[in-house]
Amino acid sequence: MKSAEIRDMTLEEIRAKGGEITKELFNLRMRHATNQLENPLKLRILKREVARLKTIIAEKERGK
Repeated sequence: MKSAEIRDMTLEEIRAKGGEITKELFNLRMRHATNQLENPLKLRILKREVARLKTIIAEKERGK
């Protein structure tokens, strides 16, 4: 998801999306620990997306 798409969402929608991605990231980490993960690069992508969501949430809360 691109930053522009995230900025068009409301704070509640962004937080909900962050919760979904965090759950998915947890599941991928568990699968990675048990050597059942097919694409380990997905971990990096999701971590960056969580960071992107948190950054935009902080910007919106500051009122930018």
